[in-house]
Amino acid sequence: MAMARDVREHPNRQAISCLSAEVIAALDNNALDIDALDIDAVRIGGPVDVRRAAEALHRLALAAGMRAAPAHDIADKRTPVDHEGHILASDVFGWNDDKAWWRNSRIALDSPLASACRFESEPFWVNAGGFRTRQPNHYLDAIDLTNFENRAMTRAAIVVPVHLPFGQIGAVSFNPLDKAATDLADAFARHGDAFGVYARTFIASYVHAMGSVQALPAGSRLSKREVECLRWAAIGKTDLEISMIMSRSRPTVRFHIHNASTKLNAVNRSQTVFKAAQLGYISLAT
Repeated sequence: MAMARDVREHPNRQAISCLSAEVIAALDNNALDIDALDIDAVRIGGPVDVRRAAEALHRLALAAGMRAAPAHDIADKRTPVDHEGHILASDVFGWNDDKAWWRNSRIALDSPLASACRFESEPFWVNAGGFRTRQPNHYLDAIDLTNFENRAMTRAAIVVPVHLPFGQIGAVSFNPLDKAATDLADAFARHGDAFGVYARTFIASYVHAMGSVQALPAGSRLSKREVECLRWAAIGKTDLEISMIMSRSRPTVRFHIHNASTKLNAVNRSQTVFKAAQLGYISLAT
């Protein structure tokens, strides 16, 4: 395994000066092994564990010469906080400069990193030259990388998408402490899998611990008839058309769709279809 540069020559020596001897040794060896104790360290059992887990993720990222930037929901303007409401991005992960991505309310729409997380579920790395993934993904080729550094708020990053229940997408990007670094191929080969495990554990357990509202009532389960009605509704059939296809009355079709809506805590027909698709009852693929 190739050796890293001496820690004394590291471009961000001051940023890592507070690390333990074990972490510095890991940086010297240029390796970040997946360890069960580290996985437990970034796992959140309850709100009071959030800050401790965030600090553990921060240490693991620094050990690899990176700084982590976690988002529990790329569609949410809010950013992860501890149980006292302190913003982790600034208080733990040290994003306090002009690259404080979490202050940009439009980053979910503007950032090519967030866009890529909608089309990819495995870790990848990216710079202005394009996306690099373990497996080819033609959807990423269509993402606009114009003015990449300003829109992504980094010159390069290793990104871990975290796809959660009910269509929620979280992500953790790992950004090099060396701000001039743009080629992360070696870092991705060494740390990509480990980052994937730690990021998914942290984000998934954060959402579970800090989620205050359930996406739908516990124990909800659609019947066979409700699912059948929604499958036809999903491809644009009207109640009358569905009743003819299923040889049922129009009121019966409405009854089944209304029941499904109630079970899924949906406010209208479209949201009922959408939630049913999220839960795997029906497919929206064409």
